[in-house]
Amino acid sequence: MTQAGEQKKIWVTTTGLPLTIELEWPFHRSTSGADFWVLHGEIRLENSDGLHAPVAVNLSATVKEVLASLEPKDAEAPVINALRKEVDRTQIEFVKSGKLKPVAFSSRHYDFKRQKWVFGKATDEVIATFLERKVYWSTKLGGEKRVWVGDPTDAQYLETTPGHLVEIAGRLVAGDGWVRMEGDWAEATAGLMGQAETFENSMRSAVDEVEKKHAFERG
Repeated sequence: MTQAGEQKKIWVTTTGLPLTIELEWPFHRSTSGADFWVLHGEIRLENSDGLHAPVAVNLSATVKEVLASLEPKDAEAPVINALRKEVDRTQIEFVKSGKLKPVAFSSRHYDFKRQKWVFGKATDEVIATFLERKVYWSTKLGGEKRVWVGDPTDAQYLETTPGHLVEIAGRLVAGDGWVRMEGDWAEATAGLMGQAETFENSMRSAVDEVEKKHAFERG
């Protein structure tokens, strides 16, 4: 539980899951002899009974070449988004205790022709729902009174721009009045926080999809 006054960064997925992600910097060269670099970390499924997923992000040599460096300032955003996308694709199982899950951080996340990261272009409708969930979960779990909706990492994840995220957030003000905007920051209204059942149900549905997929694979 977050203590009063504390904040923690909540990374929401497009499927509606609130995550916290801890990464053990720096990347290190694989000891297996393979030509890739490894970064260990842990994804925690917030608002759950301690469910988490230990991960090993395996950075391919090809993608390493497009990164300015392996430091957090250059690599953290695409790593976080690659992990979120694997969660979206139900490739990561959340358990109370489990083995390290290797996650490929490879060229499928990078468009060499356009020289940009690609995680799946989101429609305005998807972005609006994403922002509602982001503000709700960041307020409830992250202890944030104001939520930064112009986050470049989220913009990269949704294949849009920070400015467009702020624009869509502004529509939430004009529509249901679920947020109050001040620049790039949004504050949840009582109306948004009153939609708890909707957000909780979306989360449960997304968790169910992950559990069904991995239960099937285990036979």
